[in-house]
Amino acid sequence: MVVSLAACAGTAGDSAGGDTAGKGGLVGVAMPTKSSERWIKDGDSIKKQLEDQGFKVDLQYAEDDIPTQVSQLENMITKGAEVLIVASIDGTTLTQVLQDAADAKIPVIAYDRLIRDSENVNYYATFDNFKVGQQQAWSLLNGLGLTDLEGKPVDGAPAGPFNIELFGGSADDNNATFFFNGAMQELQPLIDAGTLVVKSGETEFTTVATLRWDGEVAQSRMEDILTKTYSDGSKVNGVLSPYDGLSRGIISALTDAGYSVGAEWPIITGQDAELDSVKAINNGEQFATIFKDTRELAKVAVEMTVAVLNGTEPTVNDTKTYDNGKKVVPSMLLSPTIVVKDNVTSVLVDSGYWTQAEIDG
Repeated sequence: MVVSLAACAGTAGDSAGGDTAGKGGLVGVAMPTKSSERWIKDGDSIKKQLEDQGFKVDLQYAEDDIPTQVSQLENMITKGAEVLIVASIDGTTLTQVLQDAADAKIPVIAYDRLIRDSENVNYYATFDNFKVGQQQAWSLLNGLGLTDLEGKPVDGAPAGPFNIELFGGSADDNNATFFFNGAMQELQPLIDAGTLVVKSGETEFTTVATLRWDGEVAQSRMEDILTKTYSDGSKVNGVLSPYDGLSRGIISALTDAGYSVGAEWPIITGQDAELDSVKAINNGEQFATIFKDTRELAKVAVEMTVAVLNGTEPTVNDTKTYDNGKKVVPSMLLSPTIVVKDNVTSVLVDSGYWTQAEIDG
């Protein structure tokens, strides 16, 4: 589905004609941080594809510092950027700088994170984030033996109860609520039925959210949960984690608490198919991750750029879901893929996202 949607998105660039307006012009690309492997891949993919189209690219990383990202965007506007592609740190903090962009007639494409509280966001390129959350829940349930990877109950599934704990992403990232709500749509009925038990009692997004998607914060919270809730000798059976970096912090907390990979090791989810987490899937520490092909998302953002500079409408497939508080932002959603040990090669290696040598290294 990723391929088909990306191909559909390609019609926007094709319809623009052979002579691309803005060719040779500057495109500003603002990424949140280099601390996450996936954002490096995103930035590199966008830069290469734009340069292949003949654009100049100002690619900046703000290292999760909001004033730095604002300053970087101001500088891009000053330099004469013709389009801004923005993966925001906090989607609520860019209102003024985006007004400056609008005053300069610079279109803005939100990249994978919705920019909120601004009318000056033209398009949004992302994945189906609610489905990402569903897939994280399905992978957790699959690891526990309750469903297949599409969430369908399996015959002879164990009755439980299973102790699980919930982690959310950063509350200032609009995607985090989509991930959590998608997951809880699948998990809540089983919690209500008693098949799943959140033993800590921490089930609200505001409680389980992890600021800046910080793995150390997730590790500290997991350590607290283990100390306060599981000191009676009970075991954690599964952990809903929305991002690989958090998963690795959770794994460290479990290891430090005496858990070891084997029959009693918890089922742990993730997202982004980061290399260290793919290795963790292969060695049994992490059960699954959600793969979002950044190359395809970059392709959509580049095609949107070409289209708006040619005065045409980029292809979108969602005009209802992503209300940023000021407007519903026309969006192009790509489809994510669940990765478990059995399909690491077919999904990640065969597609060229990672090489077998990198995974084995």
